[in-house]
Amino acid sequence: MQEHSIRLFPDPVLRRTASKVTKFDHELRLMINAMESVMRTQPDGIGIAAPQIGISKQIAIVDVSPRIPGAKRILLINPVILKTEQETISREGCMSLPEYSAYLKRFNRVMVGWYDEKGAYHSKWAEGIEAICIQHEVDHLMGKLFIDRVVCLKSDMIPRKAKTKS
Repeated sequence: MQEHSIRLFPDPVLRRTASKVTKFDHELRLMINAMESVMRTQPDGIGIAAPQIGISKQIAIVDVSPRIPGAKRILLINPVILKTEQETISREGCMSLPEYSAYLKRFNRVMVGWYDEKGAYHSKWAEGIEAICIQHEVDHLMGKLFIDRVVCLKSDMIPRKAKTKS
């Protein structure tokens, strides 16, 4: 299997609209496994979209359980945000832009519809960090990055502190 790693901005794959998944097969399962593996190696990684590892398919994983005890991992295939409520300001970072975080507008509640790895359709309301993470990952599938939603790059973009080696 091909070795995958996080694609960094300005990699062109991050700006493409990903194609819909049409086959729910072994190859899809391999892509999901690769995404899961890469996400688990990232510090503070709570979500990943297939374009972030160079796969231009509408697949995302959201797992906020490290921050919200009891939360379950969600595998989103061909996800669509159906409804939104409660606009909020969130501070976000991204594995594809590791040097920055930023404040941007999102919704605190979203209803999302998606397919699972077997092709079964699901929908649910998500709230809080899970809703924000879903919006972030769906943006990746549409070729958008969190920096595209920042109102003022000068005041809302925050350089992350470099981690020092001991």
